[in-house]
Amino acid sequence: MSKKVLVVDDSPVDQASIKSALSDAGCIVITASNGAEAIAKAKSEKPAVIFLDIVMPEMDGYETCRTLSQDPQTKDIPVVFVSSKGEKADKVWGQMQGAKGHLSKPVSPDQLIDQLKSVG
Repeated sequence: MSKKVLVVDDSPVDQASIKSALSDAGCIVITASNGAEAIAKAKSEKPAVIFLDIVMPEMDGYETCRTLSQDPQTKDIPVVFVSSKGEKADKVWGQMQGAKGHLSKPVSPDQLIDQLKSVG
């Protein structure tokens, strides 16, 4: 499964663990550590799926997702939130911003792969 995936997280530890799990599954992984970088890389790299953290400085995941879902260049790329914010309200709000899925941290490699298969 050699899908190109964008992992967006401001935590180097979380970013590395998600990247490692997806790389082990055969994905090509690109990373970004903030919303603005995520939007730029989504446009230039055209990933199959974006795994996006919610709590980030400057532009949070919700705003990033909203921006991606409203841009003609990126609106067809599915976004999956990966966040410590795992309440039902967070998931519903995420869907309203255009997200296709939501995983709660800590996330297992199996959860990432299952989500990748279902949205990608």
